[in-house]
Parts: sequence; structure tokens; C-alpha cells
Amino acid sequence: MDPRVGAAVVLAGGAGRRLGGVDKPGLIVGGSTLLERVLAAARAAGATDLVVVGPARPIAADVRQVQERPAGAGPAAGLATGLAALGAGEHPDELVAVLAADLVAPAADTLRRLAAAVLDDPSRADGAVLVDPDGRPQWLIGVWQRTTLHSAVLRRADWAGMPVRAVLPDAVVLVPGSGPDVADIDLPDDLHRWPVRLPDEPSI
Repeated sequence: MDPRVGAAVVLAGGAGRRLGGVDKPGLIVGGSTLLERVLAAARAAGATDLVVVGPARPIAADVRQVQERPAGAGPAAGLATGLAALGAGEHPDELVAVLAADLVAPAADTLRRLAAAVLDDPSRADGAVLVDPDGRPQWLIGVWQRTTLHSAVLRRADWAGMPVRAVLPDAVVLVPGSGPDVADIDLPDDLHRWPVRLPDEPSI
């Protein structure tokens, strides 16, 4: 079976408090924002139905933008909002990528590898996520069965304040990832570790 992703939900909320309020999805790498890079990777992996959850930003017109309610309710609420916007779809058996908007080096090959892990799993896994070199699952770099993901969200009416792991299904394949695969921007040091710049900073 072709390991393609049919849709993607990108979580782009959060206040960037540990970075002094910096809009992390708007940080720039190589002339594109982190959010644009994540969306491009999802498209290249096959996604044609794209939803971004968070404040409205200037992105492609075919990408739906929604805001979790209340704003800042957390990643679980954001995922539930994004899936509601995505809907059941015409192809309930397709795969959905769930991604953070602050990934430094998102890659279509990574998403296809996760999709293949789901489709090839003999126990019919609900999804697959990357694991960082220290063995920690990266819940916002994953690919999931659309039907089981929707069913998991419907377990509660309100996901405000809950971690994203609480919403995700249980049968997960863990796929090893390298440092760049799982790199995101969380702390001030990350701004120096990776080639990112603020939108109003000149390129070097």
C-alpha cells in the first residue's frame, strides 16, 4: 500500500512564553517560515486537506485556519478543533499527520516513513510517532489512522488544558528519529542551535 498522508492538522497556537512571546511558527529558515515549511512537507507527503490551528496568519488560501476555543486552551483542545474542521472526509481510511508548527527540518520522507510504519504494522496500529535520540516520543510529529483519531477525540467534549497525548489513540508505533528530524524551537538556546531568524531580522 502506498504510504501517503491524505490530510494534516498543524498546531500553531501557543504563546512562545519561554522565548519572550516570539511567534514560533513565524520564525524563518531559508527564506520560509517554520509554518510554511511544515505545510510544504505535508503537501509533499501527499496531504491535500490542510488545517492550521492557531491565530490567523498569511498562508496559502487553500489551507483552513481555525482557532481553538478558548484561545490558548492547549494542544489537546487544538487538535480536537483541527479534527473537527477536517471532518470525517470522503476517505475515512486515509492517514492524517499531526504536526507542530515549529519544526525546524520537517521532511516529507519522515512523514512517509511514519505512514509506512502504520500501514505495515501487523497489529493494525492507530498511528506512529517519531522518537528522539533520548527515547522520548514526539507526539506532534506523527501520522494516524483518520477514523481512530476522530473516535479518540469524541471521548470528551472538552479537552482544554490537557496534553496532546491524552487525546491520541493508544496503539502507537514508535519510529526512531535523528536530532534534525525532531528539532523544534522551545528555548532561547534553540534560536542559536538552528539557522532560524526572526521575521524582522536581516538574513546573513
